[in-house]
Amino acid sequence: MNYKVYKLSFLGAVHFGGRSLEDGEYTFCADTLFSALCQEALKQGEDVLQRFYQDALNGSLLLSDAFPYIGGTYYLPKPMKRIEAVNNKGDSAVKKAYKKLRYIPLEAMEAYLSGSYDICGVQSKDIDRLGYFEMKAVASIRGEEETKPYRIGTYYYNKGNGVYIIAGYQNQAQLELMDKLMESLSFSGIGGKRASGLGRFEVRSERLPREIWQRLERMGACYMSLSVSLPRADELEAVLAGAEYMLCKRSGFVASGQYASKQMRKRDLYVLKAGACVAARYQGDIYDVSGGDGGHPVYRYAKPMLMEVGI
Repeated sequence: MNYKVYKLSFLGAVHFGGRSLEDGEYTFCADTLFSALCQEALKQGEDVLQRFYQDALNGSLLLSDAFPYIGGTYYLPKPMKRIEAVNNKGDSAVKKAYKKLRYIPLEAMEAYLSGSYDICGVQSKDIDRLGYFEMKAVASIRGEEETKPYRIGTYYYNKGNGVYIIAGYQNQAQLELMDKLMESLSFSGIGGKRASGLGRFEVRSERLPREIWQRLERMGACYMSLSVSLPRADELEAVLAGAEYMLCKRSGFVASGQYASKQMRKRDLYVLKAGACVAARYQGDIYDVSGGDGGHPVYRYAKPMLMEVGI
């Protein structure tokens, strides 16, 4: 498979996920990206949407979650596999630091997997330089009701920082469509409160670093998913045997007005978080989470992009 990196540089604040409007994240999941790209494809026609959907469904087009980059440094999710620190066994401070760690610089992945990563050093705190959270006060006016103020948790990236996603593809036509959809999405924005101007970005592409490409193509005894995913029913037993993972609930509302005239809630789906480590490769699926109300299907992307982490 071929791969391409899309680096997103945001023009202002963003609002991603979170348990409420007042909190949020500085990254987003592959299913969020897939849904947003489907909306952009639908603007170009039902045939374009079906082409994009079918490529993703059969696995010839893969998407990763969005991960941070700081300057020229790419970060990857912490593998959810048991790591024994070589020089700090039994140190409670080290154990706490490992537990809190979310992302690892690409160049430090080998050291992390071997247990020699300086978890309490400067590198593990680099992610703090990504950006900062800020609370934004806005007002809601509905009909003739009184104005109701509320707050939105927003995130600003520091200059030169942002998030990147990896796209896997098999042919030039798929790459050209992906390029076109990402460019279109940059003007629409991604995440919540886009009508308020949040989530817009500039996008540029780069070649996938060789270290990631080698692990994506390599066979081994352990694999880490770079996207939220869910094995199909016939894959579950083999995939979850000996796996190390965390579940997260994916929910929310349908953003596209082309689906329904009123806001519709998506059916909840529990998936494996990015960073899940498994012993067997799997295909995953794209699930219909429209709730069976007879409307246009609403898809939840849950296919893995797997890289080898078998040290």
